[in-house]
Amino acid sequence: MKEEIIIAGFGGQGVLSMGKILAYAGLMENLEVTWMPSYGPEQRGGTANVTVIISDKSISSPVLDTYDTAVILNQQSLDKFEAKVKPGGTIIYDPAGIHRPPTRTDITVVPVDAMTAAIEMNNTKTYNMILLGALLKHRKIVSTDAVIRGLKKTLPERHHHLIPLNEKAIEIGMSIS
Repeated sequence: MKEEIIIAGFGGQGVLSMGKILAYAGLMENLEVTWMPSYGPEQRGGTANVTVIISDKSISSPVLDTYDTAVILNQQSLDKFEAKVKPGGTIIYDPAGIHRPPTRTDITVVPVDAMTAAIEMNNTKTYNMILLGALLKHRKIVSTDAVIRGLKKTLPERHHHLIPLNEKAIEIGMSIS
């Protein structure tokens, strides 16, 4: 098993933290992992993406030209990465940030109304976890339990009281996708 993933959007949407949590989940399941972030100089509002590779065998390089899965949070990222998803791969995206949806017919396209769901939860900071839930449903990469353990590893202890909220957001993402 080897899954090559790109998660892309604007800074502040939780792109890098989603990738980091996913990478930690892979480590929790004793898999080989790479996590390679890429972002502009802007802290919020600039483009950001992260490449995550999770494999049961050694990973030769964290640098990729094509991906099995793309989680897309804005139009610029869709424009840049849609063509780089391998045939048979998956694009998971939130239509709220997209004015031209994916058009490819050789991949699975999964729209997830994550922003609306986050607003309904009264916490827009759950946005990335809702999308992560959709990813876990459609690509059986790691277990939800491993993601929760990865969340505990990445969140500072003072924020551990938010873990049940994030767990609920993951469940919502699985149910609405």
